[in-house]
Amino acid sequence: MKEIYEIGEPPPLGEVPKSMYAQLIRAERFGEPKQAFRVEKVAVPDIKPDEVLVYVMAAGINFNNVWAALGSPVNVIAARQKANYDPSDFHIGGSDASGIVYAVGRDVKNVKVGDHVVVHCGTWDRDCPAVKAGDDPMFDPSFKIWGYETNWGSFAQFSKVQAHQCMPKAKHLTWEEAAAPTLVGATAYRMLMGWPPHTVRKNDVVLIWGASGGLGCMAIQITKAQGAIPIGVVGDDRKVEFCIKLGAKGVINRKKFDHWGMMPHWKDTDAYNKWAAGCRAFGKALWDQLGERRNPRIVFEHPGEDTVPTSIFVCDTGGMVVICAGTTGFNAVVDLRYLWMRQKRFQGSHFANDEQAYAFNQLVLDGKIDPCLAQTYRFEEIGTCHQIMHENKAPEGKMVALVGAPKTGMK
Repeated sequence: MKEIYEIGEPPPLGEVPKSMYAQLIRAERFGEPKQAFRVEKVAVPDIKPDEVLVYVMAAGINFNNVWAALGSPVNVIAARQKANYDPSDFHIGGSDASGIVYAVGRDVKNVKVGDHVVVHCGTWDRDCPAVKAGDDPMFDPSFKIWGYETNWGSFAQFSKVQAHQCMPKAKHLTWEEAAAPTLVGATAYRMLMGWPPHTVRKNDVVLIWGASGGLGCMAIQITKAQGAIPIGVVGDDRKVEFCIKLGAKGVINRKKFDHWGMMPHWKDTDAYNKWAAGCRAFGKALWDQLGERRNPRIVFEHPGEDTVPTSIFVCDTGGMVVICAGTTGFNAVVDLRYLWMRQKRFQGSHFANDEQAYAFNQLVLDGKIDPCLAQTYRFEEIGTCHQIMHENKAPEGKMVALVGAPKTGMK
């Protein structure tokens, strides 16, 4: 056995070399992703009794490692060192993977060496009080996002994961297709199905921001699978057809409106009235796309600062705005009158637990989810992928980088 194998050259099954290649971020390189990422040689990590070592065939690209590269809003390396969670002076990102199990800890029962898996990114301490009590581990302080808050993500030849993160890979998908949907899909599933009584029901109207992006393209399909009516929001008319093909009933171009941003103070009557007129115009555009005067029972949010005031305005009475990110900013000002008088719900949501991740993966296994693979890149181009995302130039759907897979199209 070699000490290290080249990218695309798999070691014999179950034989783990001492070293591997990985795309590393270091604090001294924080900044533009194309410079922050660099291929380096590191030791293959040891695994704990409840962990699995996965030989990564392909890795999905997500916005969280744009943040890791920038070192903002959190320096993930310093945060782990401060918490005594991981003393490493580098970060190996990547929160989506398809791959092959190469080693298992002594307590692992759900997978074995040779299994083809996809990996969801939720990690937690198996001995935490929430897990022992049968509660949602997402609410436990030990919960972390693998490949962002934790090290040893999928941007390496081998990745260290907890056993429960490993789910069956769909046999009909290529390695790169299988690596695309899990983070965004499981996140969207929890947002749409995890907050009763506001779960998507048949014939519900669901407004989906960023409908052509990773989260949005999964939200359209999950909504459609529940028999509901997705209405998408995009920033370019060229993205409309993509959303319609996925199942959206209609699509709104947000660039046709100019009231975005933090809401004016309610005492500034002129500015407030102008903003409210913009909201009403947006609501009418939604009705036009829907073909009837009905407001969304659920609004699927993630832009945050620029759009939350409008989302709460157009959400139906008794409905819910559910949010998982703040890609335009974190200060979301709300007119509380619309929230309490119309009894609307503003709900935060963050990734998914095992039940929700596995439920989404079952939709993939059943062929009900198109992974929406937009483009596949080489391992050396992982920094470039994040730069494209940072510059808001990402294609519709998901970007993926090959790692262990020597070429596209392999299953």
